[in-house]
Amino acid sequence: HVQLVESGGGSVQAGGALRLSCTASGPDLNFACMGWFRQAPAKEREVVAVIARIGTTAYADSVKGRFTISKDNPKSTLYLQMSSLKPEDSAMYYCALRWNFCAVNSDAYITWGQGTQVTVS
Repeated sequence: HVQLVESGGGSVQAGGALRLSCTASGPDLNFACMGWFRQAPAKEREVVAVIARIGTTAYADSVKGRFTISKDNPKSTLYLQMSSLKPEDSAMYYCALRWNFCAVNSDAYITWGQGTQVTVS
């Protein structure tokens, strides 16, 4: 049974940076696709970035060039480095996991963290 715990959220001024972390407990994450999603009030949950088992990454157009997803398999930790933050990046950020191949729709992910709030003013 995999558990995901996010950390690193907070409040930051526009143009600032934050690094989110997601620590996983459970089976070998080398076989997992992991992703970051976000949900703002009254909006649907949307994909931010995903990273495949072999390290291939994909990003939402809105964050390309500003956010970087990475993972440290021995530490079972997923990261999201966010820079040049904008007020529209404000949301609850969730990490998620699915086995084998990646997907960009949140319905495809079976395991979720509790979320960490990011507020950009």
